[in-house]
Order: sequence, then C-alpha cells, then structure tokens
Amino acid sequence: MRMVLRLLGWLLLLQGVGGLVNTLLGWWRWAHDLLVVNLLPFLEGYEVFAAIVIGVLGFALLAVADSGENAESNR
Repeated sequence: MRMVLRLLGWLLLLQGVGGLVNTLLGWWRWAHDLLVVNLLPFLEGYEVFAAIVIGVLGFALLAVADSGENAESNR
C-alpha cells in the first residue's frame, strides 16, 4: 500500500507542478494534452488553482506514505 501511495503522490505532484508551469509560463506545449488540469473542461479558467491543489494533494500523499513507513519502523 505504501508503494501505491508513493507512486500516486509522485504522479499528482508532477501533474501539479507541470500544470502550474505550463499554465503560468506556457512551456511544455507538447505536454498540454498530458496534464489533467487541461483535460477537465470544468476547470477551464481555474487551471492555476487546480494545479496547486493537485500538487498539494500529491505532497500530502507522499507525507502519508512516509509517516506510515516511520510508524512501522517504530514498532
């Protein structure tokens, strides 16, 4: 389970950072269709905020995976 959380956390963190950089700076035009923020039509106009939320969720999942690992090692 820890590996799934870590993988999903990294994926969300990369999606968030990529979406934020692409929206603010216009880089990575080739990755426009690969970013979740650009694929969801109800997020149109809110891409920056959605990318920040996605990145924070990814960071939170990574923290949860790490805290679970620390809890197991303290037993």
